[in-house]
Amino acid sequence: MNADPERVLGLLASDEDSDARLMAAVYRASVDVHRDVPPWVRRQLLALDAARYGDRELSAQIAAVSVEDVDAEPWRVLWSTDAQGDPHFQMNPSGHTRGVDAVVTTFSDGRHVVVTGSKDQTVRVRDLETGQPVGGPMSDLNGRVWAVATEVVDGRPYVVTASDWAVLAWDLATRQQTGELPGINGEVWCLGTAVVQGRPCALASDDDVSVRVWDLASGEQVGELTGHDDFLMAIDTLVIDDRPHAVGCMSGGKVWQWDLTTGQPVGEPLSGHDGEVWAVATAVVDGRAHAITAGYDATVRVWDLVMGREVGRLVGHKGTVSAVVTAVIGGELRVVTGGSDGTVCLWELAAGRQIGRELAFPAPVHALTVTPEGSLVVGFGGDVAVLSLHADPASTGP
Repeated sequence: MNADPERVLGLLASDEDSDARLMAAVYRASVDVHRDVPPWVRRQLLALDAARYGDRELSAQIAAVSVEDVDAEPWRVLWSTDAQGDPHFQMNPSGHTRGVDAVVTTFSDGRHVVVTGSKDQTVRVRDLETGQPVGGPMSDLNGRVWAVATEVVDGRPYVVTASDWAVLAWDLATRQQTGELPGINGEVWCLGTAVVQGRPCALASDDDVSVRVWDLASGEQVGELTGHDDFLMAIDTLVIDDRPHAVGCMSGGKVWQWDLTTGQPVGEPLSGHDGEVWAVATAVVDGRAHAITAGYDATVRVWDLVMGREVGRLVGHKGTVSAVVTAVIGGELRVVTGGSDGTVCLWELAAGRQIGRELAFPAPVHALTVTPEGSLVVGFGGDVAVLSLHADPASTGP
């Protein structure tokens, strides 16, 4: 980690034993990034790449290596995939051949699974604990998969997919389509799900601006969200005063809130972002509903939905922030953000400060989710990584 990357490259094994060749392959995997980053980032990347090569033990050993003036990493890689693959070593290939733009987790057949959607026009499923594929891919998706969401319909786990020209519902257990949701005639960039008046529903919009609400059991459109005049870029749902609500981010930079029972907007749209808003997550803070939004202007903004105004800002990314999720870790509410700069940041929302060091990835991060148990799932390039966020990173070095 502390050595000059060019000197290390000259010493890498070429024809020694398999362990030496594996370590050499791990080092070469992200060597183009190593040249321009400090030792602690090289440690992160090497631990990640070891997991991509299927060697969790080596990954843990690397993460524990001492780096001058920096503590051991407050996270560990549980598993990761490699989109390219290498026949000379044990690999955990992602199966995707292009970028992963969507991740979500759910339960299916008694196991916790990760569902990923990609520009390669497939959706794939992996066991969250082992990283192993579960069944074959879901294909025939009408183009790139921009978003995936899950909901339980009649006691069965469903996956909803948003692609270039369709919103499709799938029975996850059988991998069979249950129907194409009507009204879509263009690209669909985001999805939401919610239970509205006792019915499991999906929400999405294409480039005709309309935001439609469908009953997943019947496949019929049962509502529409109104008031806006921009394209919907991101959406999340939450319950306020026992009523389901949606928060949507628009191409013009505004943030809207709707009552899903009536389809009507709640309050005035929130303004502040400069350019497209690509990501939104919701949370309850001190008993009040909040939204966290991010996008093209590299800012992460915190909004009090009851007061209808911005109440905080999380500053740290150097480019477009394309993914935001919230999670309770160690009993505390946290925000996780990922961006085009290839980093993932963990934030303490109440204080508005970053916790520990950012995580570095060798490709832009476009998709995130966090499980209730504290597993962070990251989609970067064509790969997927699962990391543990249980450890408290507040004590990391400078």
